[in-house]
Amino acid sequence: MNRIDEVFHSIQQAEGTAFIPFLTIGDPDLQTSVDIIKQLEQSGADIVELGVPYSDPLADGPVIQRASQRALAQKVTIMDCMKTALQAREAGVQMPFILFTYYNPVLQLGLRRYFELLAENDISGTIIPDLPFEEDEEVRKLAIEYDIHLIPLVAPTSNERIRKIVSRAKGFIYCVSSLGVTGERSQFYEGIDRFLETVRESTELPIAVGFGISNNEQYRTFAERADGVIVGSAIIRKVEEVLHLLQSSEGKEAALAEIGQFVAALKR
Repeated sequence: MNRIDEVFHSIQQAEGTAFIPFLTIGDPDLQTSVDIIKQLEQSGADIVELGVPYSDPLADGPVIQRASQRALAQKVTIMDCMKTALQAREAGVQMPFILFTYYNPVLQLGLRRYFELLAENDISGTIIPDLPFEEDEEVRKLAIEYDIHLIPLVAPTSNERIRKIVSRAKGFIYCVSSLGVTGERSQFYEGIDRFLETVRESTELPIAVGFGISNNEQYRTFAERADGVIVGSAIIRKVEEVLHLLQSSEGKEAALAEIGQFVAALKR
């Protein structure tokens, strides 16, 4: 069984909610990304999205864009991100990994080679936000062949496409809570409850909500409505706040602990 399915099965048995943080890999460097992944798991993460830094993002807001720029300055590649997953696994991390990347790096690698590498580095799923549902057939077939879940995004504007998108999905459905790009928000799409109900009625897969969730109150609100909660920009911002400590041997341990405390408080 795919690791993602195992996690959701276990959490649903316990009537809980999966916590899925997003992390830009290579910010500030690859070894620190491994350390942060370990800290995220220790602080309650169930699955982690490994963000591949990209120069022309479609869905990323300013916080994640800055993180990508810092990682790209270190010449971090999609291959580095995959290797980071394996290094984290070798360091004892058990939770599933999902690689979040745009289609161009996938195409540059070659579709089959991409899925071979995901499997070799023990990555259980992938999200490719700029690959339209109508054009994903070849990618989807390879994902099934390699038992890698191709996780779709659905937005409040998906409307009649929701049922078509979720009908072929694996793992879980990523429900976008807000219109626009990622980033911390005080308000969400006004029809979010009905949107989540529509998605729930359209699939037997778990649904997870992301985009804009940045504090414990918001986390608890969506934890009552979904099977998973995805948090990205708020965690990346915390990494940014302690960046100077992460880059020093004397302050790194304290910085990791501060990230862990933030994550634990977010989920509590």
